[in-house]
Amino acid sequence: MSKKALITGITGQDGSYLAEFLLEKGYEVHGIVRRVALEAPESRFTRLVNIIDKIQLHPASLESYPSIFQVVSNNKFDECYHLAAQSFVGESFADGFSTMNTNINGTHYMLAALRELQPQCRFYFAGSSEMFGKAEEIPQTETTRFHPRSPYGISKVAGFDLTRNYREAYNMFCVTGILFNHESPRRGFEFVTRKITLGAARIKLGLGTEVRLGNLDAKRDWGHAKDYVRAMHLMVQEDEPDDFVIAMGETHSVREFCELAFGELEIDYREHVKIDKRFYRPAEVDLLIGDSSKARKKLGWEPEYSFEEMVKEMVRSDLEMLSNKNRLPDELTEARY
Repeated sequence: MSKKALITGITGQDGSYLAEFLLEKGYEVHGIVRRVALEAPESRFTRLVNIIDKIQLHPASLESYPSIFQVVSNNKFDECYHLAAQSFVGESFADGFSTMNTNINGTHYMLAALRELQPQCRFYFAGSSEMFGKAEEIPQTETTRFHPRSPYGISKVAGFDLTRNYREAYNMFCVTGILFNHESPRRGFEFVTRKITLGAARIKLGLGTEVRLGNLDAKRDWGHAKDYVRAMHLMVQEDEPDDFVIAMGETHSVREFCELAFGELEIDYREHVKIDKRFYRPAEVDLLIGDSSKARKKLGWEPEYSFEEMVKEMVRSDLEMLSNKNRLPDELTEARY
């Protein structure tokens, strides 16, 4: 009998890759989506187009405990992957209240519903390297003290503590993956990495002339989302619940990302990238680089994509997308660039 998994945030980058991965493993895959998404599937489910007929979607809101409770009460799940969140750090500064409400309450509602109805269901919480923020040590491990520098990071620390508390207080199988930045061709358009690759592709095709960015010297530990969803699954298969850092263990600046992305299309990024102070964070994170040795040793996890392969795949994907459409995607506006 196949396992049943519930994924919140199934329409996003990680959720869609995880759904595909679990289907390949023989899982019955369910996802929670907003009701409005069901009313506009052609625009909301673009990442799920290849598997939409193989998964079951349930309308619910992370801000509504009754709707979460209903989904969990009507289905018996073996595993729950809680990936849904307001995950754009810049937006969390602009609207900290909704970020806190969605990310903290949504996690609490999921845990509470599972404890009440299906305490045996294994629970995965999507943590973030943003929880470390102004880190005291480099690289960061599972024991590094959290010092978040954004409302998003703060909300993720709260979710981490909630997840650990349910594990310790109620003896539930609850784990957190402290995932460092991970990207792919499915990354949201608002994130700097996708903004760079799409911008480079636009310039190559004569659809634009510049990309406006913030701090080019900000450094991150970037990996591929496909590699990171495999790690999520491995954590949930362990005999005992535990928390793991997932990272490449190497850092690159936004400037390096630009150089590689534009270079793939034989363009000099310095001629097209413009600095815009509007995109600077109120509180920047200095240096995030993860030590995933625990996951590599205990889970046997190893990444398959290099940083360079990931960037080049994103650029080629955006070039192909724009070449086929010969225009920007409908959801984008010139204002963002």
